[in-house]
Amino acid sequence: MKIVFVTGGARSGKSAFALKEASATTGRKAYIATAEPLDNEMRVRIERHKRERGAEWDTYEEPLNVAAVLSDIKNRYGAVVLDCLTLWLSNVLSAAGGAVEESVRKFTGDLSGLKNEGGGRGQGARVFIVSNEVGMGIVPDNETARRFRDLAGLLNRDVAGIADEVYLVTAGIPLRIK
Repeated sequence: MKIVFVTGGARSGKSAFALKEASATTGRKAYIATAEPLDNEMRVRIERHKRERGAEWDTYEEPLNVAAVLSDIKNRYGAVVLDCLTLWLSNVLSAAGGAVEESVRKFTGDLSGLKNEGGGRGQGARVFIVSNEVGMGIVPDNETARRFRDLAGLLNRDVAGIADEVYLVTAGIPLRIK
C-alpha cells in the first residue's frame, strides 16, 4: 500500500487534489468519509460531494473506525481517499473523551502496519489521506481548542512520517514536500 498524505488549510483544494490524483489511478476507487450528517448543512454538503465524485466511486461512511475500513477494503481498490483526518480526530474527541491519544496511537500504528504488509513494497492501493493543517494560525483562546490543535499537529506529523509522499496544498496549488 502506498500512502499519500495531503494537508492544507480549509478550502485550500486539498480534497480536490486528492480526488484528481486518485481518479488517475487504474482500478476501482473508494472514498472513506468521516463526516456525519448531523445537521442540514452537512447533509447537503455530503450529498453534493457524492454527486461530484460520481458512480466511479464507492463510498464508505465511517466517523471513527477508519483504520478498520481501510484494512478491510485496501485490496479491492486501486485508490482510496480518506477524507478527512481532522474531522475523524474531532469525532474521536467527542466519542473517546480522555482516550484520544490512545485512539491516535492505535490509528497510526494500524496505518504503519497496513503500509508495511507485504514487506512495505508499496503494493496494493494508493491511499490518499486528507487532513487540515490547523497549526498555522492564531493560538486558540480556550483549552479544548488548543488541545485539538496540538493533537491535530501531532497526528499530521505522525501520518506524514509514515506516508510515502506528502503534499501541502495552498490556494489550490499542491506542493510536494516529501
